[in-house]
Amino acid sequence: MTTLTQSTTWKALKNHTSQLPHMRELFAQNPLRFEQMSVAACGLFLDYSKNRVNDETLKLLFSLAKEAKLSDKISAMFNGDVINNTEQRSVLHTALRSKATQKIIAEGANIVPEVQQTLAKMTKFVGSVQSGDWKGYTGKAITDIVSIGIGGSFLGPKIVSQALKPYWQEGLNCHFVANVDASSICEKLIHLNAETTLFVMSSKSFDTQETLTNTLSAKDWFLAQGASQQDVAKHFVAVTSNVAKATEFGMDANNIFPMWDWVGGRYSLWSAIGLPIALLIGMDNFIALLEGAHQMDEHFVSTPIEQNMPVIMAMLSVLYGNFHGAQAHVILTYDHNLRGLPAYFQQLDMESNGKSVTLDGTDVDYSTGPVIWGGEGTNGQHAYHQLLHQGTALIPADFIMPLQSHNPLGKHHDQLASNCFGQTQALMQGRTYDEALAELSNSPMNDAQIALIAKHKVMSGNKPSNTLLMNKLTPTTLGALIALYEHKTFVQGAIWQINSFDQWGVELGKQLGNDVLDRIGAKEGATQLDSSSNALINLYRQGQL
Repeated sequence: MTTLTQSTTWKALKNHTSQLPHMRELFAQNPLRFEQMSVAACGLFLDYSKNRVNDETLKLLFSLAKEAKLSDKISAMFNGDVINNTEQRSVLHTALRSKATQKIIAEGANIVPEVQQTLAKMTKFVGSVQSGDWKGYTGKAITDIVSIGIGGSFLGPKIVSQALKPYWQEGLNCHFVANVDASSICEKLIHLNAETTLFVMSSKSFDTQETLTNTLSAKDWFLAQGASQQDVAKHFVAVTSNVAKATEFGMDANNIFPMWDWVGGRYSLWSAIGLPIALLIGMDNFIALLEGAHQMDEHFVSTPIEQNMPVIMAMLSVLYGNFHGAQAHVILTYDHNLRGLPAYFQQLDMESNGKSVTLDGTDVDYSTGPVIWGGEGTNGQHAYHQLLHQGTALIPADFIMPLQSHNPLGKHHDQLASNCFGQTQALMQGRTYDEALAELSNSPMNDAQIALIAKHKVMSGNKPSNTLLMNKLTPTTLGALIALYEHKTFVQGAIWQINSFDQWGVELGKQLGNDVLDRIGAKEGATQLDSSSNALINLYRQGQL
């Protein structure tokens, strides 16, 4: 057994949560519930009143956080301590959005000047591309960017760029490639002109299998269009720590942007990995994105846990996963430009907290990371919301919506908001059997039919949700929103005593995938693996069933 599940507070929470009344009753008991269970910070507003909590629940959750020495763990991360114990690394993505005047030490050196130098280099490069001063090999300005990466090097730039579409600079478009499936890159290149296309390759090692394969294919396509090896430097740039491999590829050393070991891939969009974002929205807006995240960092570090937005959201997640048996959490974005955000938070949370041993290697005896999924409203209301309302699984939900639209049109945004707020209300209160009967009282159906249909219209309610609002989706508010979920993820890991910053499950898949690739290309058939893997490899080698 772990020390966590043996703690007095853990046991008290287990007993307490089983005795809480329905949320309908909690709202009836406390008219000030909304005022007392909402918090504003960094341009965001969180209503967490529609959760299965009362004052005692929150008190116990915050006590659990204090027992976990959460404040010390937060300080350790921001101070550059080696908290990624399995890889012996600091975790300092927060340094990427720090102020130039700050001093942050990693491996004995202040890393802030290096971060600022990279931002200055990005500023110069972005300015030259956007102004048209950067010319391709035939003297034409760049019109299209192809961003090649995988994991965090792909998801972060793609989803943030998509979210900030209203801020795109005129004259540039971006295409994102991650999947090693040839269809992904071929279907993009077919529409592009080599003379006006810039490729941004993001790989720390410069040999990530999928990224390198796609980059080599892009280079082959580029040369096949009439360009020379010498022209590669005008159309390919890299974000990598392997300068030697990048220059050997043909990239100018001046067009190589650094990566650091103290930044994990899923936390890297704030670095030069965010170069595609900056190219699309401009450096001023990219700096605003960093500023929003920095504001959330300051809130996270300095605010007492009882009013701390990331801590509140994290402890509620712990509550449902560990005391109510919830195995999933849904993210529902009521803004079309935020439609990709659930996938980004999915990687952030599941790659970070999908762990089964504590920091010291002890097997956990409690649930850790939930399944994160979701989509955009109102589409989901006509699909999977059915399961949220009447399914047997408890799935807490986050509703995210700006109060103002970038595209005001008639009553569109009013309808969007009414659906968002109506869904949270319906999840909370549900519908009783008596209420369903009352609704059907004037129906032409007979009593037996009414009784049957009423049963099917019952919804238990008591389904928890958070509502996150912002005035408008801007680079600053988006930066704060993403940093909020980063810190929420960190807090969950701190409570569960796990390392949220390694990903050995990902590494195993890469290792075995490379081994299978060697066997696919070998002269002899596969015989040394399990019978299923051998058979699948040999079927693939045959090329048909």
